[in-house]
Amino acid sequence: MSEQHGQTDHEHHIVSPMVYLTILLALLVGTGLTVWASYIDLGETHIGSLTIFWNPVAALAIACTKMILVVLFFMHVKYSTKLTKLTVISGVFIFLGLISMTLTDYMSRAWGRW
Repeated sequence: MSEQHGQTDHEHHIVSPMVYLTILLALLVGTGLTVWASYIDLGETHIGSLTIFWNPVAALAIACTKMILVVLFFMHVKYSTKLTKLTVISGVFIFLGLISMTLTDYMSRAWGRW
């Protein structure tokens, strides 16, 4: 549509309260799963000199799932333009790159001291 007085007409998506309640229940279930998983020992796996502890892996998987629900529904990215979705995805990739560089530096400092 045309631009008048600095405002543009955008189509707004109306989300029903039932969707919000469903997402809220999913987030509460995810929180309960996180608490439950913190009380049990999921064990560890040894691959050569690498040891994988499964409790943090489970906690991060649950946290990432909850983060995706919040970003998609409460921040309305699911109903946004492709440019907004591209911005969110690029932010996630930049974050993952920064974390991987930090962890690479952290892990390489201990070489030779084990």
